Amino acid sequence: MGMTPEGRVKNEIKKLLKAHKVWFYCPMQNGYGTVGIPDFVCCLNGLFFAIEAKAPGKRSTLTPNQANVINAIREHGGIALVIDNILPLEEFFQAYEEQHAQDS
Repeated sequence: MGMTPEGRVKNEIKKLLKAHKVWFYCPMQNGYGTVGIPDFVCCLNGLFFAIEAKAPGKRSTLTPNQANVINAIREHGGIALVIDNILPLEEFFQAYEEQHAQDS
């Protein structure tokens, strides 16, 4: 059985997170716990952020629960990304690294 388009995006995200030595956790969506938690909960040098993965072209298809959680993260000053291709995440890391280099 082939991988779904969203599964391929998730695999690309995992590769990029590992390449940048990001700690991450993928919460199981099994009906228990909080509904709408993003696919990846991440930490990089004290910066916590979340990533919701979508199939290419499906960024706007957040469920109401996903949108509520992402909005709550952002309202509390957190970073929550909705990714349907790897480019925005690569740009996020580039901007982070540029900022981190300036702070050093």
